[in-house]
Amino acid sequence: MSVVLVHGAGMGSSCWDRLVPFLDGPAVAVDLPGRGRRGDVDLRGVTLGDCAQAILDDIEAAGLDDEIVLVAHSFAGVSVPRVMPVLAPRLRSVVFLSAVVPPDGTRVLDQIDPGVREAVRASIGDGIYHQDRVAVEAMLCNDMDASQTAWTAEQVVDDSAALLEEPVDLSGLTAPVARTYIRLTDDHCYTPDLQERSAALVGGDVAHLDSGHMPMVSIPEQLADLLNKIAGRRATTDSTADGRTKGM
Repeated sequence: MSVVLVHGAGMGSSCWDRLVPFLDGPAVAVDLPGRGRRGDVDLRGVTLGDCAQAILDDIEAAGLDDEIVLVAHSFAGVSVPRVMPVLAPRLRSVVFLSAVVPPDGTRVLDQIDPGVREAVRASIGDGIYHQDRVAVEAMLCNDMDASQTAWTAEQVVDDSAALLEEPVDLSGLTAPVARTYIRLTDDHCYTPDLQERSAALVGGDVAHLDSGHMPMVSIPEQLADLLNKIAGRRATTDSTADGRTKGM
């Protein structure tokens, strides 16, 4: 069993570094275009389709020959559904970790909390979404100590503003794959009410963690324990007609 980790906006694969040692099996942390291993890509031209392809490419490059648990954090909630139909035969489960999943065909920017939305708009310039230290601490670090906050701020990178404006395609959620939405009770970035709406769109199981938006930093052992438990379950064959899993 392998775990594939897909980061959210303004992050790269390094955001998972404190979690990976606690996972039971091999882990692949994806770098979406414009950061980390794909830092040579111009952010201004990145699309959600490019993000989906990066996920598929990293899985292929890793040579994974077993089942996969695919984890989508935050903004990855709009790119991971695009790969679910392709990977369905290999997916044991898909985990949506406080994932942004707006209604199909809408824009992410229109669906986030109004206070966060204004902060995001203020952080956009020349096609780039840039988070400053004040915004990072307010949205991502409310439950962290000083050391965790400093480390998180160091991981933040610029991102593509166009991704916030591109209409999302969530047709992949109809794939007959088990899924769990992890709701974070102290999240100041993607608030609990928005998580509730997203979880309803995702379907499947719901779990809760007492955490802010970055549990892979603030409570990595607890998050890993939950992911390990999900990875240990066999995906049920009892699913509804639209592919949403009734149970695990």
